[in-house]
Amino acid sequence: MYPLVSIIINNYNYGRFLRQAIDSSLNQTYSEIEVIVVDDGSQDGSQEIILSYGDRIIPVLKPNGGQASAMNAGFRVSKGEIIVFLDADDYFFPHAVDTIVAQWTPDTAQMQARLESRDAEGNYIDLYPAPEITFNTGDVTPLLLTKGRYNTTVTSGTSFSRMVLEKILPIPEADFRISADGYLVSVSPFYGQVFAIETPIGVRRKHGENLWAASSQEIDVSRFRKSLRHDRLRYQAIARTAKSLGRSLDGDPGLKDTLHLTDRMVSLKVDPQGHLYPTDSCVMLAWKGFWAVWKYSTYSKKRKLILSLWFLWVGYLPVALAKPAIAWFLLGKSRPRFVDKLVKQIRAATS
Repeated sequence: MYPLVSIIINNYNYGRFLRQAIDSSLNQTYSEIEVIVVDDGSQDGSQEIILSYGDRIIPVLKPNGGQASAMNAGFRVSKGEIIVFLDADDYFFPHAVDTIVAQWTPDTAQMQARLESRDAEGNYIDLYPAPEITFNTGDVTPLLLTKGRYNTTVTSGTSFSRMVLEKILPIPEADFRISADGYLVSVSPFYGQVFAIETPIGVRRKHGENLWAASSQEIDVSRFRKSLRHDRLRYQAIARTAKSLGRSLDGDPGLKDTLHLTDRMVSLKVDPQGHLYPTDSCVMLAWKGFWAVWKYSTYSKKRKLILSLWFLWVGYLPVALAKPAIAWFLLGKSRPRFVDKLVKQIRAATS
């Protein structure tokens, strides 16, 4: 008996991408599927596109309420044993569901898969997560309780057991209006195992309209603060879930997580007046970041060296000298000039 799989597409004003998302879901090689398309109050003609599919899909048209409300609404009308979420600006390869089902086991809470990153025109950019980042699998709750994060993927690369979602839904809609997958991947592992698919099952689009898109021209500190607020809400959800199961967080998870600490460092360095953590200092964050890199991260030695130098450089130097390193981090440049400069200074001092 093959399990029914529900693909839930959440859409808000992504009409120009929506047909590809729907068609990629309908054209799966796996036959036991239902495709649910939730429109969250779009004003760009998306609803007309959805209705044009007739009974080939299950439409849910609702007023705007955010991503969490759209995902909750889709789940309420779904019937599948496995729930696969897809952002409307992304799309699946034909084998995606077949691949998920082939690796599914009765104790699976969450399946995570790599995706190809492509631009709005479909040009290949890279693999997400990057190949050097190893997925965490199995029982990842120790990582959640220690540093509030494990290596996973984004909405379109995740699928969940219906039985698990029935325990943790609805997603808190006020807290997770955007990036609702952050709640799901933070809470679902408490109820089962996490498994990973290494071959890409679809495409994650990177375009200027993404809610988390970064500016390539300047350091927009609001992006980092948005991430910090999101982390706070995730930590609260983890703490509540852990407490309900007789467990607890191991101290402050943010101070052991390099991603959280980089956001926190940029927020404080660029705009200290609006920083969310009034007791922070750049020196404290520099050493917390340095320690987190070497004790809690699973990066390669080269990446650990670069990131630990980044924390010390940004933490100790004046803003004018720290900004090049921050810009490198923001833009994801492959060859950080600030490291080259630091190496030259070290060589000069020791020659």
